[in-house]
Amino acid sequence: MASQGIRGPSYRFVLGNAKEIHNMLKEAMSKPMSLSDAHNIFHKVQPNQEYWANMYGKNYLQWLGTQPQLVITELELIKEVLNNKNRVYLKSGAQRFVKQLFGDGLVVTEGEKWDKLRKLANHFFHAENLKSMVPAMISSVEMMLERWKNYEGKEIEVFEEFRVLTSDVISKTAFGSSYLEGKKIFDMLRRLTFIVTMSFFKIKLPIISKFTKDEIESDMLEREISNSIMVMAKKREDKVMSGEEGNYGRDLLGGLMKAHHDADRKKQISMGDLITEVRSFYFAGQETTNSLLAWTVLLLAIHTDWQEEARKEAVNSFGEHNPTSDGISRLKVISQIINESTRLYPPVVAFSRHVEEEVRLGNLNLPAKMGLIISNLPLHLDPQIWGEDVLEFKPERFSEGVVKATNNNPAAVGGERPVGGKICAVSAGVGGDSLCSGSPPTTLCEELEFRQLCVHSGDFATATRDLHWQQLEIDMVGVCDGVRPTLTERDREGER
Repeated sequence: MASQGIRGPSYRFVLGNAKEIHNMLKEAMSKPMSLSDAHNIFHKVQPNQEYWANMYGKNYLQWLGTQPQLVITELELIKEVLNNKNRVYLKSGAQRFVKQLFGDGLVVTEGEKWDKLRKLANHFFHAENLKSMVPAMISSVEMMLERWKNYEGKEIEVFEEFRVLTSDVISKTAFGSSYLEGKKIFDMLRRLTFIVTMSFFKIKLPIISKFTKDEIESDMLEREISNSIMVMAKKREDKVMSGEEGNYGRDLLGGLMKAHHDADRKKQISMGDLITEVRSFYFAGQETTNSLLAWTVLLLAIHTDWQEEARKEAVNSFGEHNPTSDGISRLKVISQIINESTRLYPPVVAFSRHVEEEVRLGNLNLPAKMGLIISNLPLHLDPQIWGEDVLEFKPERFSEGVVKATNNNPAAVGGERPVGGKICAVSAGVGGDSLCSGSPPTTLCEELEFRQLCVHSGDFATATRDLHWQQLEIDMVGVCDGVRPTLTERDREGER
């Protein structure tokens, strides 16, 4: 690669650059971030990429253990990988940490199996199905707002609240249960995610690593998660077999159960596939929507003018009535706010691919077995795409659509639309509309601390999760007053 002008940090025996990356992340996350610099999260979330891209160029070579990885931040090369016309850029699903979270399902699989699982998921996320989910979403939001009445005059940890909200929405709409029924699965997935994340940059030795505390616990969690999902599926199956229910249901679990029992072997899926898809949706759906809602609320707390605009739109669109699916799709201001929030704080900051044989990418010849890290965060913060105000929160940049906002480079906001993207958008729309229906908040915040846990997992590189807002406290002043960031006692002293 050096002969083609691709440079990078030196390879270190066995570890590659894993230790350097780990140390950079640790140092970046050890320091709080001032609010004035809050929207420039690149040096916090991916400090190694910022440092090495400045030193070696937009595309450079790094090593994760003995695996070479070409890190790509150049738009034209990212477009080529995403287009993948010849199907040569394969999902990196073979790594153990990917399988621990997503198994061998839609997220990481390829070919005929991917087509089969994608069709099942598309059926569940069809527009008509999404419309039927809105009442359940509204019910979950109403339960959250009712719970907030107990916090009047007190602080609310909104990230935790949104975690419960999104978990409840997923449980109701996809699995016909409730947050409390699915709580055990969510808790185990959170713990498994933490273990996998913390060990991502640790180079594991064969055989020996199998007997470490983390490996033993993660294996146990995997088994317990699978067993819990099997129990949930068995309950559904027993109701149909006993005649208590006439079918498996129209939710995601029902569709998977129907496919599992399909008489056509070509359409049939295994119990393992069913468990994998349920686990993937529990994890990915909850993490992405939770992150989106939390960052959006924070941005609206800071930019009260936009919260007022969103509130006006919500009130004018629905008044005292509950939002509808069709109405949510017409919320222009709230849609712009969500797009801008996702641009500045994307739930996914990178994804990985690999090539099995020699491939030509742009002007580069990639050797066989080369790994690729496609980082979309630099594109979200590129002034050549978004303009010189790229680090400012300006939802109006999306007023004429994504193509116009990205200077005719829609690939700058991501590639293939996730199969669950629609339900994420509808959930965020319902939550955003409900939260914007109160009176405007006041805000005065000084510092934020971002603690990033990054999980590279095929198409999901979950970053900026478990948010910690150091100086920002949330004060609920009645359910109709919305979310109001308020000052800590130390802040009040400084203000005086």
